[in-house]
Amino acid sequence: MFDKATTTVGVLLGGLSAERPVSLKTGKAVLEALTERGWNAVAIDVGRDLPAKLVAHGVDVAWIALHGRFGEDGCVQGLCEVMGIPYTGSGVQSSAVAMDKLATKRAVTGLGVRMAEHVEVHRGQPRPALPVPSVVKPAVGGSSFGTTVVTSEAALDAALSEALKYDAAALVEEFVEGDEITVAVVDGKALPVVRILPVDGWFDYEAKYTKGKTVYEVPAKLPEHTVAAAQRAAEVAYAAVGCSGLARADFLVPEEGDPVFLEINTLPGMTATSLSPMAAGATGVSFGELCEQILQGAHCMTPEG
Repeated sequence: MFDKATTTVGVLLGGLSAERPVSLKTGKAVLEALTERGWNAVAIDVGRDLPAKLVAHGVDVAWIALHGRFGEDGCVQGLCEVMGIPYTGSGVQSSAVAMDKLATKRAVTGLGVRMAEHVEVHRGQPRPALPVPSVVKPAVGGSSFGTTVVTSEAALDAALSEALKYDAAALVEEFVEGDEITVAVVDGKALPVVRILPVDGWFDYEAKYTKGKTVYEVPAKLPEHTVAAAQRAAEVAYAAVGCSGLARADFLVPEEGDPVFLEINTLPGMTATSLSPMAAGATGVSFGELCEQILQGAHCMTPEG
């Protein structure tokens, strides 16, 4: 357990990825919540000089509020390991696996979790036959950057070109008709399901981060067996990828059968109105309490020898 009186918490925010603006919001909210609860928390805007900043601020534990490359993919986690600084969230390997949607699918395959059929497309290689309608997305990335819902054969090339701007591989998944839901998992235990209802279109970047563009229903008004299946699948994916602390699994709910697993995020958005705090709030856990619980789960490997 970390002691408020003797611990300096570095809230790592910003970063080098395209998701920097989202990370700044997450970091600001976490910093304010921890400060209000009596922690000595400092904002660390992550750049190439991160090691020097961690030393200069005397950081004892890192609350990682980063999204995307260099923060959610195991890079910063590895740096903290080398420097001996405990950090929140998942470890190096699990962060890297969860960041890669193809690697995540491989980790979860064979564990009874329903997933959409998919095709891999690699930059510079011939394009294979692809399903239409489909969802085209970068294999590595988040916040819906580079993601396109394709409804015609003519739109495939442009969608692939957009996805391959963000990564060398793209994932083309069959289009699944249904509502999107998300299940936050804290320390291996699923929280209530959140149902996501965009006012118009699908849950893209604008719908995620523009007030009034999406309605959220928590707990989700879905059949008990659907909720139970989603929570079980989220916990299975969490364990299979090797997650720690908070993670969030996303699904689509078709008319028939179990929810379809899409991905698991090891560093989901964390503002007072984000999906994971929303789910925690349904159990009576405040945003500040959730931030503190995540902090107390910070970890670091013990050196060998």
